[in-house]
This record gives sequence, C-alpha cells and structure tokens, in this order.
Amino acid sequence: MSIEPSDCKNSGLRLSGRILNCVTQLPSEIYRTKTGEWEVKHIRGSSALYASNMFLSKHTKWETHLIGWTGELFEADEMVPRSIPASQKIENDPLYLSEEDKRDVTEKIRTMNGNKNIHPIWLLRKDQDRWRQYAENVIWPLFHYLLNEPSDGRQESQWWYDYVKFNEAYAAKVKQLYKPGDIVWIHDYYLLLLPQILRMELPEAYICHFLHVPFPSSEYFRCLSKRKIILDGLLGANQLGFQSYSFSRHFLSCCTRLLGYDVTPTFVYVHSSQVRVDTFPLGIDVTALEKDVFSKEVNAKVTALHELTGGRQLIVGRDRLDTVRGVEQKLLAFDQFLELYPEWIGRVVLIQVSFIPSYHSSRLVKRVSELVAHINGRYGTLEYTPVLHYNMRVPKAEYLALLRAADLCLVTSIRDGMNTTALEYVVCQRTQGHPLILSEFSGAASILPDAIQINPWDTVGVSRALNECLLLSAPTKQATETKLYKSVVSHTVQDWTCKILSSLLEFLTPSNGSDGNQRFSRNGITPYLNKPKLLKCYEVAQKRLFLFDYDGTLTPIVRDPAAAIPSARLLGLLKDLVADKRNEVWIISGRDEAFLEKWFAREVPELGLSAEHGCFLKNPNTPEWTNLAASVDMNWQKRVEEVFQYYTERTSGSFIEKKKVALTWHYRKSDPELGAYQGEQCRKQLEEEICSQYDVEVMPGKANVEVRPRFVNKGEMVRRIVLCSDPVKQVVRKHGERPDFVLCLGDDTTDEDMFKTLNSIEKHWQMQGVTKNATGDDYGLFPVTVGPANKQTVAKAYLSDPQQVLDTIGLLLGQVSLFDTAGSVDLDDRGHLKNSESALKSAQNRKEYQKKAAKK
Repeated sequence: MSIEPSDCKNSGLRLSGRILNCVTQLPSEIYRTKTGEWEVKHIRGSSALYASNMFLSKHTKWETHLIGWTGELFEADEMVPRSIPASQKIENDPLYLSEEDKRDVTEKIRTMNGNKNIHPIWLLRKDQDRWRQYAENVIWPLFHYLLNEPSDGRQESQWWYDYVKFNEAYAAKVKQLYKPGDIVWIHDYYLLLLPQILRMELPEAYICHFLHVPFPSSEYFRCLSKRKIILDGLLGANQLGFQSYSFSRHFLSCCTRLLGYDVTPTFVYVHSSQVRVDTFPLGIDVTALEKDVFSKEVNAKVTALHELTGGRQLIVGRDRLDTVRGVEQKLLAFDQFLELYPEWIGRVVLIQVSFIPSYHSSRLVKRVSELVAHINGRYGTLEYTPVLHYNMRVPKAEYLALLRAADLCLVTSIRDGMNTTALEYVVCQRTQGHPLILSEFSGAASILPDAIQINPWDTVGVSRALNECLLLSAPTKQATETKLYKSVVSHTVQDWTCKILSSLLEFLTPSNGSDGNQRFSRNGITPYLNKPKLLKCYEVAQKRLFLFDYDGTLTPIVRDPAAAIPSARLLGLLKDLVADKRNEVWIISGRDEAFLEKWFAREVPELGLSAEHGCFLKNPNTPEWTNLAASVDMNWQKRVEEVFQYYTERTSGSFIEKKKVALTWHYRKSDPELGAYQGEQCRKQLEEEICSQYDVEVMPGKANVEVRPRFVNKGEMVRRIVLCSDPVKQVVRKHGERPDFVLCLGDDTTDEDMFKTLNSIEKHWQMQGVTKNATGDDYGLFPVTVGPANKQTVAKAYLSDPQQVLDTIGLLLGQVSLFDTAGSVDLDDRGHLKNSESALKSAQNRKEYQKKAAKK
C-alpha cells in the first residue's frame, strides 16, 4: 500500500506535498564532551515512529520534515540528564548554548540521521526535566488507569504551565516552517494541545493527531483538572487516530459526557465542523527487521546466549520498568509456574531485560529486585539461576538475538498502546515458530488474536499457559506462527502510515460526505479562543468594549432560572473591568429589567444593560431604562400566552415567564425528551399562527421558546453599542471614539445575532478602509461562542464553559496566568515569554556566563 501527493490531484485539495511530523523528541542525544564540545549520538526508542518518517522521505514523493524537542542535554559521563536545582548560581549552569552552538548541533543531528529536514526545538532550562513533568506524572499515569495521590495542586499547576509552553514552542516552530497545503502530523500525549494552537493560527491547515498510548474511559479521564482544555486541544485536528477501537470509543464518550458534543462512532461535531475519529493499529518495519535479525552478528550472539543458559529452555521479556508493563506480574507468575510445575526447575530460564525510564517508581524497582532475589534464592543453585534480570538498554543486535534465541516470549503488560516487542518477536521467530504469550490488555492483542492471550493478574492462568506453550508440538507451534506472521506483515508501519494519510485526505476531500451530513465542514474548524492574542489586543487598545450574554455565558445554566444569580467572583471581575476608564462593559440578556436592575445595576452601576434581548436599554451610570418597543402593538401577547398555556398544561414541569415585552415558555424542569418535543411543536404552531399576523419572531433557546418583537434583537443592540456613543439616542461615534477592542460572548442561538452583526461591521470597516487597531493585524473584534459545540455558529472562536469565560476576564485583568490555557505566544529558547522581564534577565545572565566562559 502506498499514497502519493499526486493521488489527490483531482480531489480539490491544494496539497503542498509536504508533511510536518511533530514528535516528542528527536532520535538523537546531545552531550558535551570533556573538552567542552557538543556532540550527538543515536538513542533507542520509538523506532516504528521514525521508520514511518523514513518510509515517507525515502520511498514516496512526500517531502517530510521532522520537528522535535532536543531532549535533555548530557555531560559526557552522565547516565541521567543534567538537572541543576533552580537555586544554584547561574555561573554553574552548563546549558547556555550560543546560536553558533545550536547551528552546529543541528547540522550534526541532520548529518547523523541523513535528513536535512530535521528541526530541533530548544528549551534550555536549568531543570531540564520540567518539560516532562505534567506529561509523565499526570497524563501518562491517568491514561494508564493510575490515579495520583491527592495534593494541593500547586506543583501540578507549575507542571501544567510548562506543558502549555512545551506545546506553544512546537506551534511556533510549525508556524515558522508551514506552507499552505502542508499536512501537520502530531504524535502522542506530550502534544495534546498543539492541534488547537495551530488551528488558532492556521485555520485552513490539514492537521491529524495520533495517540500512541491508551485513552482511558470517561470515569478516569474526568479526574484530570484540565480535562476540557485537553479535549478541546485535540479537537483542533481534522482527524484523530487511536491504537484500538476501545480507545477511540473512550474518547468519543468523553466528548459527549464532559463537553456535551454530538458524536457518531467515527465523528465529533464541533460547532460548524466535524472531526474524524478512527482506529489505526501501529505496526513495525518488517522488511528492515528481517534484514537485521538474520545477520552474522546476531547469529553469533544467539549462540552465545544458548551457551550462557546451558541449553535450557529460554523465556524472554523486554519491558520498560514502569507500573503498567507488568514486570512484577511476570515475575509473580514465573514464581507460581515453578511452584506448580517443579519438573521445569533447572530446565527453564527467564531472561528479563528492563530499562528504567525517567518517570520510574523506586518502590517498583525495589519490589522487582526483591522478587528476582526471592525466585533465585528459592529455586536456584550454584549451577542454575532461574531469573537473569538486566536493568539496562541492550544494543539492538543483542535484543534481536534474545528474541531469536527464545523458546517463549512473555508479555504481561497491564495496559499499553501497542507492544512492538510482541510484533518483533513474531518476525524473529519466522523460521522456528516458538510461541508468544500476550496480555489481553496489550494493544498488540487486537492485531495478534492467534497469540496465547492471558490475564496478567491471574498468576495461575499464566503459569498454565507457560507450561502448555513449552509442551507444544513443533507442527502446532509453526501453524500458530504462520497466522501470527501473516497478521504482522499485514499491519506494517508502512501500511499504518498510508492508512492514516489516506483516511485524512479522503475525509478532507470536499466531495466526500462520509456521514451524509453536508451541514458540517471538514476543514475551517472553529478554533478555541486564542487568549494570548486577545490579551495582546487588550493591552494596546485605548477604547475597549465588552458585550456579555448572561445565562450560560457569565453563569452556568441551572434548572431554576431564578437560582442563576451572579457569583461573587463574577461581580468582582466586572467591578475590576469597569474600574478602567478605557473599558465599557455591557450585559445583553434575555432577562427582564427587574432581574438586571437587582443584581447588576445596584451592584455595578457603571455597567450598560440590555434586557429582554434588546427591548429595554439602560446606559452606564444612568438610572433610567428606555423601552425600545413602547410604540409596538402588543396585542400578540394574549395570543402567544394562550399557546404557551396549552403546552404548559401538557408538559409537566414547564412554566411561562411574562416579561414586559417578551414572553418565554421554559421546559428546563421537564423530562428532556418530552420538553424538546413539545418545544419544537410549540415553535411550529407559533410560527404558523402568530408570525403570519404580527411582526414578531419565535426564538428557540436552551430549554425555552421566546416570542418578541422582530425589530428588536441582540444584533441590533450590538450595532447600536458599537457604532453609537449613546445607544438610546443613536448618536454615532466620532472618528476617535471607535472601539479598537470588542469581546462579544454568548452561548445561545439568540446570541448568533450579535456575532453576525460584529462580522458585518468588520466587513464594512474593511470595505471603507478604516484604520486597524494598534497591533496592525485586524480591528480587534472577537465574537466568541460559549458552551457545548452541538450547534452551528458564525463566531470566530469558542470557550467551553462559563468558568473559562471568567478565567479569560481574569487573564485580561492580570489575575490568571497566560499559560493557564494554550495559545500563540513567542518563547525564547529557555521557555520565557519573549521580551518579558524573565526573558530579558535570562538574556543578560547568558551574556555574563558567556563572557566568563570566554576568559577560561
């Protein structure tokens, strides 16, 4: 299977023929020699991922670019990354690389990998492991169904800020390299926010993300404090890929349960667009592996292994020594095996190769060591050691020799994405056909159904499987190997690569409507609000305007509308906003004037207020309300109330809200399905019987139906407020009074009128050649929808809930960190915001350090 850029020549897609591959870390380790020179060497790990990039660059016409973090920098004699405490004096910091150093190292990485299109991301901080903390200590455990101990959250907050910066650094590099028509392919759990950041800056980009680890059920995922931000981060992509169907199903469930989005088995609907969700099990490079595994070097090492074990039956395992790879379960099962089947004592040896990752558990390492000592002490002799345990990364030739020499491979992971060791073992056993025992919880179980699958928690069951496999006849073993080998060669890394690209391009092709729903775009996804850009516009603006809906925007929707009163935090933020004379703040709500008067006019008199969707208006710092519908014939109200009463009697829990002008029928307390059905029937009846006789409109809202005069709506209010210095008298603003920052927030269909009006005003200003704001980018207009994405919108961005709205206001007021959510920011090579106080201080320290280094 193969796919070329030319295959999409007539698809309507404007492909550049380039793929930007974003990976967690480049396949190189940077270290400093004893003479002070920076050098690079290969590192093991993620071989299938790099094989995918190599396949595209060497065997197709795609131009691939590999973008990745450099990883930690080492000293020549170090076995763990250099990590200097933040309190240590700057003179002892070895990580101030000059621009020349970085250029030299970049060229060495490119030369060593034979790829001129490798682009390192430099994040050179004293405590280098800070960039891994949130990914490895929060996301990775939870994605593998491991919950952390409760804490006060302070450390996790700092980890989160670094995680956001890590993703923003990638976004800056991608933006620097991006050309229209590029495909941006993002990998794994370190970069869950990157799709959405790129969508903010590159709205028409073709973006896919593949998660190499499991995705947990919603009951576990909801334990993440940043759960909504992470989900929204992923939903910036056009396509999301997972290792197995269960993982994709969990993701879709989270989108429904936590975000309220509409989903199908293969799609998530995000406002006016859709995101494809599919399963693509990762494979290995079979052809390259077969070339290596039967080399002379490996043959010699196979012989040496048989000599080492005295010709005994050999069980092998190769795992990271973490809590999900099941090394502890494997040793417990082997202990049980020797106890249940003592005839194998002295005849079988378990060789377990483990390597300790940076996020390892010292308690696990201790338990594993104790188990090895226990088994060897109980069953071993001077001439026989049952378990040979090696804590090390073995060279590739030794690893392949181990798989070839094995009589049995035992994989007991309790949760993983795709166990490539199992796939590689099958290829290595092509001629011998020795069996594979595979955990049913491994991602490889889905593509190797003919392996002997076990539950690693059932030590007796694993023991029986070990005994049965060691006693299998040669014909049976070879027959099973034939099936396994066929499965592996049909799921190679090349096939995986092509399937993901084919799926993405087929989905993006304009003529393809996979779900038959043409209302939703496959590209041009509504992005999450780019808060750093918003803050930048706010800081330079001289005339700022805030237009807020209330229910569902500034406060959550509740079953009883009377209970939706403003929180102390909201009132505090509004008071802080109006305290700045450059800010003009309006609340444009469907609520009546009595509610707004009680909760806002008295508390914050500097607010402008609009009630009943624009029927009533009150300017800031004035006591009077103006009824804009005073001259309208209101005889329609009696007819509408009769219709509402008819449905109230037939819908338990519903009620009528009588305002001065508008009438609203609420069914929020009713059965959801009955209420929605009756609401639709009510709307149809009103449009047929009332709208044909009176100049009114029927507005379906969130669990309500409202009728109001047609000429007054939120869009009209926005037009008056933006263009007029006095919205009541409609006095047009003078040239210097035009707002250069407008943040408009709303959650309901009635708020779409506000967004349409703002978009229309912006288009008119463009046609008239009106001067842009101080940033020079645009007019500073931000129409933003709030809440679940199961609706179409003309807004330019969205926020997930009222909590995010308050956090956004807090950000503008300096009360919330810029890195609480991701956006487009410029960072230096140490992760500081460019031109910030910390960046300038760091630059000065760099100069001082380099001067001292030059004198030595």
